[in-house]
Amino acid sequence: MLPIEHFQRTVKRTPDAIAVINAAGTMTYQELSDKTNALAAALQAIDPAPQSRVAICAYNTFEHLLAWLAVFAAGKTWIPLNPRNGNEELRRIAEVTNPSIIIADGDCLAKIPDTNARVILGKIPEHGANGLSTFDQLIEEFSGQTPVLPNLGPDDIQAIKFTGGSSGTPKGCVQTYRVWNTCITSMLEAFEFDQDDRNLLAAPMTHGTNTLIMPTFSVGGSQVFMGAPKPTAIIEAIEALRPTSCFLPPTVIYMMLAEPGIEDHDFSSLRHLIVGGAAIRSSEIPRAMKVFNNAVETCFGQTEAPQIAICMRAKDWMDERNHASTGRATRLTEVGIKDPDGNLLGPDESGEIVLKGDLVMQGYLDMPEMTTETIKDGWLHTGDIGTIDERGFVYIKDRIRDVIISGGFNVYPSDVEAVLGTHGDVKECVVFGGPDDKWGEVVLAAIELHDGASEDEGAIISYIKDRLDSVKAPKRIYFTDALPRSPVGKVLRREAKVQYGDQA
Repeated sequence: MLPIEHFQRTVKRTPDAIAVINAAGTMTYQELSDKTNALAAALQAIDPAPQSRVAICAYNTFEHLLAWLAVFAAGKTWIPLNPRNGNEELRRIAEVTNPSIIIADGDCLAKIPDTNARVILGKIPEHGANGLSTFDQLIEEFSGQTPVLPNLGPDDIQAIKFTGGSSGTPKGCVQTYRVWNTCITSMLEAFEFDQDDRNLLAAPMTHGTNTLIMPTFSVGGSQVFMGAPKPTAIIEAIEALRPTSCFLPPTVIYMMLAEPGIEDHDFSSLRHLIVGGAAIRSSEIPRAMKVFNNAVETCFGQTEAPQIAICMRAKDWMDERNHASTGRATRLTEVGIKDPDGNLLGPDESGEIVLKGDLVMQGYLDMPEMTTETIKDGWLHTGDIGTIDERGFVYIKDRIRDVIISGGFNVYPSDVEAVLGTHGDVKECVVFGGPDDKWGEVVLAAIELHDGASEDEGAIISYIKDRLDSVKAPKRIYFTDALPRSPVGKVLRREAKVQYGDQA
């Protein structure tokens, strides 16, 4: 079975059900399928080669969704190009993947690298198509035609998705049909989506949000589009559009919780507010649960094992013991902890988190040595430090490279951030290490404050000392209006270390 068949089966079962909700109205599964088939047939006509690569550069638009489905229906390989990334990074992705077709919305054309690829225009800009082929033209030309899927198996490639690159050169993760079907199945089993689910597309579709799309289609639910995904707009969209599910990074959750009067808004439609991309601070969970209809959940994965290796359901976060955990292994993935010698460790022993199963990527594109370093004896080495308790709950500490060794003691930045985040003046924070002649490294922090809060470095440091060992207290705090963030809003620890560490 191919991932697109999850959508196609629903089209046959419930052709008149609502598949898309946006500002223009609604669209049924049959209407969406007809457009998808026509565009997929066009893609095959433009490039008949099976599994040729098609890149999509777009924000969260209907045209993006249509392009995504058409690429899958045509048996092509999807290359996501996040328009929030820099032009140089997008150029490199296009260079190493060499797509034959690039699909872009009009407001993303300036991001398209200079390649020999055929450029197709999705959402048309105000100034017109400028001679480019458009979706409307291709769908009209190929109306009524159905693409013919090549003979593909579970180990053929569905997508090449690139890591964020915050820890070095971005790497292309080769995701097979097996990986995608495992992700879809794991999402369905873990979150129990059904035909009444309405998935709000708020975070970028190039990243974690896309992993909810096909599971929602598989059960006959709807995709809900909104405008620019600012925290206030997301709040308004949840109240007005009544989605049941939404995927957001923790930094957006923090910004939503910081909005004045957040407790007065109506979030009663939510059943799955899924936090991903990074761990949410345990101190924020009780309030987030109260505000967001007790619907806050999380899942952990990497581009190398997308999204759902570990999952925490809302009912498990009702137990205070689990606030610092990211959940338990999902049904089709094995999770373990290994020491530096490769030995599996027991309950509550700290080491590297490793993953095994069909969710794990095939490897890094054209990087066999890097693949061998990362996947050993079938285990994906995540680079994250953590523990697993006797109940199977996983606790993630930090990236291996981010551990601060001060005076011989290991300091995990996430432990310090968890306490910093409870300070009433702190809106967002990041902790990192800096060089020190005496201690080897010392703890440093950069902080965004709530409006009206004072930059009282001494008081905040004392707050940490009162709650943690003094070795874990920051020796210096840098106040800023804007922490460095990735294109999807994740605070970047290593960029903060470069930006502020030189001032230490």
